[in-house]
This record gives sequence, structure tokens and C-alpha cells, in this order.
Amino acid sequence: MQTVNIHEAKTNLSRLIEKAVGGESFIIAKAGKPLVKVSRLDADNDAAPVKRLGFMSGQISVPDDFDRMGSEEIERLFEGKP
Repeated sequence: MQTVNIHEAKTNLSRLIEKAVGGESFIIAKAGKPLVKVSRLDADNDAAPVKRLGFMSGQISVPDDFDRMGSEEIERLFEGKP
């Protein structure tokens, strides 16, 4: 696996990315110390999970005073009262 320093990686980023896409991973180092490994993403990782909106519709309810729930306790805690 190829190791490149940060300056070289910045200078040749496009070429290095093309190699990584082709399956050749590489390591970026600073002062000879490896920092990160760059490799191609698998095609399976590209698919984001599908978010289903409304899947709990009708199964839960939000009380009318939802925005005020616990306000007295919160106020008491902010004022330092037990």
C-alpha cells in the first residue's frame, strides 16, 4: 500500500482518488507518521436507508400542553430551588 505525505496528497489528489476508486488504497502521513487510510467505498454503502414518513400515524398522540410539560420543574431547577 502506497504512503504519501500530506503535501504530495494535496498536489496529486485527483490521481490518488482515481487509484483508490480502482481499488488501490493509500495512506496519508505527516512527518512519516500514518494519519489516515483512503480507500474506495463499496457500492452497498451508497444506498441511504429509506425514511418512512408517517409510519406511526394514528399510533401516538401529542398532548396539547406538550410545549409546557415540566416547565414548573425546569423553572424551579433554574432558580436553584429543590
